[in-house]
Amino acid sequence: MAITSVSSREFNQDISRAKKASQQGPVIITDRGRPAHVLMTMEEYQRLTRPVGNLVDRLAMPGLSDVEFEPDKVSIGIREAEFS
Repeated sequence: MAITSVSSREFNQDISRAKKASQQGPVIITDRGRPAHVLMTMEEYQRLTRPVGNLVDRLAMPGLSDVEFEPDKVSIGIREAEFS
């Protein structure tokens, strides 16, 4: 995926070039040198914003098996209740 960066002036002067570049990856539009907007295809936007599903579906997502996660063990002791 190629990421393209154009100034807002360049974007206004050649919108079709930015639209073509968005087929290859996101186009970052800058204002005064700072990223201000992102142009992407509707398909990419829908892919990024669609609901993933329930927790089981999220845990079954590709690539998560490569994540190493070993939480610390917690020891919970029992103590008497205080009624004061």
